[in-house]
Amino acid sequence: MVDTTQIKEHMDVISSDKKVVGKVDHMDGPDKIKLTKASSPDGQHHFIPTEWIDHVDQHVHLNKSGDDVTAHWQHGKS
Repeated sequence: MVDTTQIKEHMDVISSDKKVVGKVDHMDGPDKIKLTKASSPDGQHHFIPTEWIDHVDQHVHLNKSGDDVTAHWQHGKS
């Protein structure tokens, strides 16, 4: 289990194939990361489930490829 308290605003979120898929806006509840609109290719918020996190250091590293992330992330308003 990943320690989500280490996840901070504006950290890069990086896929397993080393692509930056966005920047952290904030944690949305205990199980989702909300990404910033500004870091999104379509100008919308997207959500990354915490189960996709491999580890956290100065970035949030995911266990999915960039294409897999963008194909399956959740869209959100607000």
